[in-house]
Amino acid sequence: MIVDCAYYRDGRRQHVEAMSVEDAATHCQQGGFVWLGMYDPTVEELAQARESFGLHELAVEDAQTFHLRPKVEPYAGDVELVILRTARYDDERKEVDFGEVSVFVGPSFVITVRQGVASDLHGARIRLEQRPELLECGTSSVLWAILDQVVDSYGPVVAELERDIERVEQTVFAGSVAPTEQIYFLRREVTDFYRAVHPLLAVLATIERGARDTALLPYFRDVHDHLVLVNEEVAAQRDLLATVLEANMAVIGVEQTKISVRQNASMEQLTKLATVFLPLTFLTGFFGQNFGWLVDHINAEWDFLVLGIGGLVVPCIALAIWFRRQRDAKRQAA
Repeated sequence: MIVDCAYYRDGRRQHVEAMSVEDAATHCQQGGFVWLGMYDPTVEELAQARESFGLHELAVEDAQTFHLRPKVEPYAGDVELVILRTARYDDERKEVDFGEVSVFVGPSFVITVRQGVASDLHGARIRLEQRPELLECGTSSVLWAILDQVVDSYGPVVAELERDIERVEQTVFAGSVAPTEQIYFLRREVTDFYRAVHPLLAVLATIERGARDTALLPYFRDVHDHLVLVNEEVAAQRDLLATVLEANMAVIGVEQTKISVRQNASMEQLTKLATVFLPLTFLTGFFGQNFGWLVDHINAEWDFLVLGIGGLVVPCIALAIWFRRQRDAKRQAA
C-alpha cells in the first residue's frame, strides 16, 4: 500500500495530495527529490516502483524479506539500500513488537518500505517538512529524519523493559522464586532488541562516511550518540538478565533443598516408627500361630505376662537405648 508520495524542491513540498508513482518518477528529472512511502506493499506495487525508479532486483528482493539485523548495501546508480529494525512496546501484552523499514536512497528519490506495526514514519515526514533548511540538503535529510525517529523510538522500549526487569529482579532477590519462563522470555526480547540496535552502529558509521551533504554530519553524529547510549543500556539489560536467571536458579535450588530436608525428616520419622513396630509385629505374629506346643503349654497368666507382655516390652527398651546412642553419636560428630 502506498501511504504517501511527495515531491520536494527548494526545501518545500510542492503539492498537498499524494501523487502517483509514475508522476513521481517524472518529477525526479526536474530537480529536487521524491519521497515515496509504502507499507506492506504487494509484489505488483514493488515491481511498479522498481520499473519507475530503476531499482536493482536484488535490492527489491531484500525489501521483501524480514531481516534480523540492520544493514546498508550500495547498488549501481549511486543508490543505497538501508535496512532498519524498528521496535515498539505494547503495554497491554507487555511485549515488544518489532518491525522493519527498508530505505532506498538515491540522488533524486527516497523509497521507504515498511513492514510491521512498529514502523510508522509519518512523524518523521511531518518534522522534516517543518525544517526546510534540512530538506534543501536532499535525500540524505530524509534518511537522517528516519534514523532519528527510529533511534528515538528505542528509548521508551528501553524504559519499559527496564521496569519489567526490575519487577523480576525484586522478586528473585527477595528470596521468592520468579517464573523461569518469564525470565527467559524477557531475555529473548532483550536479545532481539540488541540485534536491532547494535548492528545499527556500523550502519550509521557507514552512512556518516558516505554522506552526500556535510551539513548533515552533525545531525548524523547526534543520532549516533543517542544510539550508543541505547546500545549500552540494552547490553547492560542483557547482562543483568543473565545474572537474574542465575540467581533465580540458585533460589530454586535452595527451595528444592528445603523440600528435600523436610522429606528426609519425614522419612526419618516414618523409619523410626516402622522400626519400633517391626519386632512387635514379629512377636505378635509368632505367638499368634496355632501350633500345638503353643496352645498346650501357654495357658497360664504368668506365661502370658512373661512371653506376651515381656516379649513386647524388651524390644521397645532395646530400641530406645539404640536410638539414644545414635542421637548422642550425631551430636558428638556435629
